[in-house]
Amino acid sequence: MLALCQQALALRCGPPMLSTARPTPEPAAAAAADGGAVMQGEAAKQWLAERGIVRHDMAPQDHDRAGYRSEPVRPKVGGDMPDGPRPGWFHVPAPGGSETRYAELKESLEARRADAGGTKLATVCEEAQCPNIGECWNGGTATIMLLGDTCTRGCKFCAVKTDAAPEPPDETEPWNTADAVANWGVDYIVLTSVDRDDLPDGGAAHFAQTVGLLKFRRPELRVECLVSDFAGDAAAVRTLARSGLDVFAHNVETVERLQPMVRDRRASYAQSLAVLRRAKEFGNCDGRRVYTKTSIMLGLGETAEEVLRTMRDLREADVDVLTFGQYLRPTERHLAVVEYVTPEQFDYFRREGEAMGFRYVASGPLVRSSYKAGELFLAAMMDEDDERDAEQQQQQQQQQRGGEVEERALGRRSSDNLDNRTPAAAAAEAREQRPQPQWNPELSVKAQ
Repeated sequence: MLALCQQALALRCGPPMLSTARPTPEPAAAAAADGGAVMQGEAAKQWLAERGIVRHDMAPQDHDRAGYRSEPVRPKVGGDMPDGPRPGWFHVPAPGGSETRYAELKESLEARRADAGGTKLATVCEEAQCPNIGECWNGGTATIMLLGDTCTRGCKFCAVKTDAAPEPPDETEPWNTADAVANWGVDYIVLTSVDRDDLPDGGAAHFAQTVGLLKFRRPELRVECLVSDFAGDAAAVRTLARSGLDVFAHNVETVERLQPMVRDRRASYAQSLAVLRRAKEFGNCDGRRVYTKTSIMLGLGETAEEVLRTMRDLREADVDVLTFGQYLRPTERHLAVVEYVTPEQFDYFRREGEAMGFRYVASGPLVRSSYKAGELFLAAMMDEDDERDAEQQQQQQQQQRGGEVEERALGRRSSDNLDNRTPAAAAAEAREQRPQPQWNPELSVKAQ
């Protein structure tokens, strides 16, 4: 679940490249421009490899679908990393600027911490040195960490510290978080946490209380919760799904085959799918709408067919939003990267996801679970749905009023028919239809 945090540790800075294919320079043209001989065959492949460029027509034979892998690989801790330097699409500008919303938000956060006497509102954006912090904060989105910094699970892709018995949750955290965020100036807030298997409900009530207080303070604020699987506890899922949140997010992380190698043994593919399915069922009641969202890391040795099968399973679970990002090893004690997935390959999965019916697919090397959630898609999507619901409700009200007018008109026509009867008969029928007074003997006064 904490791929959001720990994958960002390896990235450091800058916004992502979202499914934008770069034009591939021709080695022959480049060589001619440099005054050299035209390169062909292995020389051309080497020229491209030195520049971190992948040409689909020169891809290895064990790849298919936009050059993606067709043969499964098992990732290993301490395994070999991809040859050569990290590709150029990871190098992007750092955030900043005095006249940006990023600077305004940072100053507001620091002032709030000072007013709280040192009480820290922990943002994943800062703690994990997320590469997208400038782009997200400029777009009015931030991610808050609840329930402490110690996880009860030990996934092989995540470097968060672990302990079977973490410190108890701060009971005042929901109020402190709501007070801070209400005055913070963000439009969209993401609440996330470590896994807390030591708590009876996995922390669901803590999340729900925070959501309720945030919505009380700022009803227009969009709230997303990126949570654990709550050990498959349906009651815990129901508690959060009906808390008033807008988006219920839970990450399946990887394809089914790789689950035991990547995630803690207490997590499973089937359990994650069940959580997402139940969240939608529990949340969509009493006129409310809850969106579901999940994320998949690529570059761990999964095949294209495995990714597509996972996407189909997620659609069957009625998941609305899907994000893809590149897995990056946080330390040498974690799983090695099998391969760096190209922007073209990310774009392939974006197109496939949109064709399958996902409401939105964010796919790119630096995309993370909560990447620009508000500005990119979810807030706009929810606003559009709200407007459509309001229009439908207005149409229903107009139809209802039209029906009442028709009923009144029919009633008048029926009354007109009384005129065809004798006045005595009409008066008699009117007397019979007149409501009779209900006499209460306890209110009568007997004459003395």
